[in-house]
Amino acid sequence: MSPNGPDRFAAIEEKLARLERAVADISDVVARQQKELERALERNQRLHDKLAAMESDAGASATAYEKPPHY
Repeated sequence: MSPNGPDRFAAIEEKLARLERAVADISDVVARQQKELERALERNQRLHDKLAAMESDAGASATAYEKPPHY
């Protein structure tokens, strides 16, 4: 069998098909994770804004930032 025979060509085509499928699968995973990351970042920003609003509504007390006496 020659190194450039039909069997070798078929094996290369098969490997290429598997690699193309793997790339498509990875692309789908990356797209899904990007959406999840965007949702998590949006939720984080909403929580940050809500916490900032709660802190500004409550006001900082004079003792809020003092170290405890045992320090």
